[in-house]
Amino acid sequence: MVNFGNIMIYIPMVMVFCGIWGFISYNKHMLNSLLSLEFMMLGVFWLMSVQLTLVGSEIYFSLFFLTLAACEGALGLTMLILVVRSHGNDMFSSFNLLEC
Repeated sequence: MVNFGNIMIYIPMVMVFCGIWGFISYNKHMLNSLLSLEFMMLGVFWLMSVQLTLVGSEIYFSLFFLTLAACEGALGLTMLILVVRSHGNDMFSSFNLLEC
């Protein structure tokens, strides 16, 4: 018999570790980095929702976390648009740190 309680904890952990692996290994484009960060945030949100549901606590903290994750995503997309407009692409190799 499959214990679904353990599966509901292991899948978000795998999501977080895959997001970390994607953030570390695919760092050529800024969009890939932002997508892996959002994937990590969704995994953490899912893990937090499962844990708060198992404890029987209020779910308002996870909704606050989801709101902050959405704000982080909007800020990341804004930065991506500004970088593409100023540099022409989103590749990290085209950024010059000495240029103002």
